[in-house]
Amino acid sequence: MPDMLVKLYDLPEKQGLLDSLRSRGIVIKRAMTGDKQAIVDFVGSHFTASWRSECECAFARLPVNCYIAVKDGTVIGFACHDVVVRNFFGPTGVLEEYRGLGVGKALLLECLCAMRQNGYGYAVIGWVVDALSFYERSVGAIAIPDSFPGAYRDMIGLE
Repeated sequence: MPDMLVKLYDLPEKQGLLDSLRSRGIVIKRAMTGDKQAIVDFVGSHFTASWRSECECAFARLPVNCYIAVKDGTVIGFACHDVVVRNFFGPTGVLEEYRGLGVGKALLLECLCAMRQNGYGYAVIGWVVDALSFYERSVGAIAIPDSFPGAYRDMIGLE
């Protein structure tokens, strides 16, 4: 479960992917504070309690550090940044029936572009469990040796 490092100054183009998703009725957008409860409830219902807490932290700043994927007025995916530690991407998740369409990659790219606009040259993708190859393919991320548990070492229940 290493952390991964990604160069923000060398990200792939995203507009084609966003247009392709839009043609399928899927829109990627920055979350708005008025949608906080619906988004946090979505994360809590489909993912973990700790991800719900982290997502809630994304709403403590303006602009909000959370992007969502929406289809037919319903949240189908989310991605956050700068919620566990500054300069960290994650957590992120997409409903299983929408995986493989590029939704996760689009959410990732939106967050990483926002991080680049915030002045970061690199970003850390924290605590990658099953998606190392996804991040390698999508944004050229590399695993950081000996990085687990890293920033999460003092989390209750991690012992």
